Amino acid sequence: MFYRMMMGSRSLQLLILFVCSLTITTIECSECSEVKKENPNLYNITRTIVHSAVSKGAVCLDGSPPAYYFDPGFGDGVDNWIVQISGGAWCVNVTDCKGRTKTQLGSSKYMDKLEFQGIHSKNKSANPDFYNWNKVILAYCDGGSFVGDVEYVDPATNLHFRGKRIFYAILEELLKKGLKNAKNALLAGTSAGGYPAVLYCDSFRDSLPTAARVKCLNDCGYFPHFKNPELERNWHDRFSGVAELQGAAQSLPKSCTSKMKPELCLYSQNIQQDIKTPLFIFMSAYDKIEIKYTFGDHMTPLVDAGKCSASQNQSLQEMRSEFLNALPKGDNPKLRGVFVDSVHHHNSLLKRWIPEIAINVNGQLHTEAFADWYFDRKYTYLIDETNELPLENNARLIWAVDNATARVIYNATL
Repeated sequence: MFYRMMMGSRSLQLLILFVCSLTITTIECSECSEVKKENPNLYNITRTIVHSAVSKGAVCLDGSPPAYYFDPGFGDGVDNWIVQISGGAWCVNVTDCKGRTKTQLGSSKYMDKLEFQGIHSKNKSANPDFYNWNKVILAYCDGGSFVGDVEYVDPATNLHFRGKRIFYAILEELLKKGLKNAKNALLAGTSAGGYPAVLYCDSFRDSLPTAARVKCLNDCGYFPHFKNPELERNWHDRFSGVAELQGAAQSLPKSCTSKMKPELCLYSQNIQQDIKTPLFIFMSAYDKIEIKYTFGDHMTPLVDAGKCSASQNQSLQEMRSEFLNALPKGDNPKLRGVFVDSVHHHNSLLKRWIPEIAINVNGQLHTEAFADWYFDRKYTYLIDETNELPLENNARLIWAVDNATARVIYNATL
């Protein structure tokens, strides 16, 4: 009898331990799930390959199908959409373009997961106006700011210049995915993606006839056409190469190419006047890429350290002056919003799209200025007139992972 009681007690203990272990495991898994939910500022999205685009000839430089990254909206944001066009400079000759075919900038074969952050953050406190929207980033793999539409493929290089087809093929898929029902929509582009956000702005609007609000944004991609040949030299060589490879004479609007050379039509300033949809421009008067491509790599550390010579500062100020003259006029900020700062940086939509390190001009944060403009709360045309020389990009966003919770901890220093 005693033995049977001991065995029964032992069995009961084992059962209790088993149940407890299951409970602990369930709690731990639940906590893991919560940890993932509590990191809304920075998260990875897997690519979506558009296989149907191949039959339309809409392919990357190497002939592989194009791709995009999609994160669905939620709550009252399910009918609102951000479609962002990626940047990544340009390839300006065959050798350059061939090199891209071995990277994600020329082939979807090399595209990995993409970090969504900034205006794509799901953190309501950091991104109150767009946190729950449908978010799309078009992968950039054509090397020519999505303008190419060249049918012929040289068998010696097997390079395809089909960026224009890529844009419309992905747009067609997104419309089927729910974009056609959008109540609010934004077409944005960063750096080399800024120009196509202007170029296709009206087409994007026309594809959404029922949308209550459709606007466009050029983020750090409004590179001016300089009148000074010394400032323009590198840009002329760059855009001439792009225009020739991508067949810009045939693919760009005749309203521009009938008036000037195709390479000049690759500057946003030369096509923006024909765009009827409201457009906003983010740009630093001392944009980091603008300075790099205008003066060379050696200028970057000099600008950051504030060690430019008097003649170099004079050239920088001339660059700034020509850029400001290339902007749309400020008489109708509802149609053409502008936010121009003086910080030596590039890209305003991603890492700097949090209150701690948002760009501040005259007490106005660039994140708030754009949201107010987009939602018709206040129309902004703001240029930093105080700083005539570049400001150091001394905002540093540092993140670390808490080993106990796996949460990303942000520490912004100014």
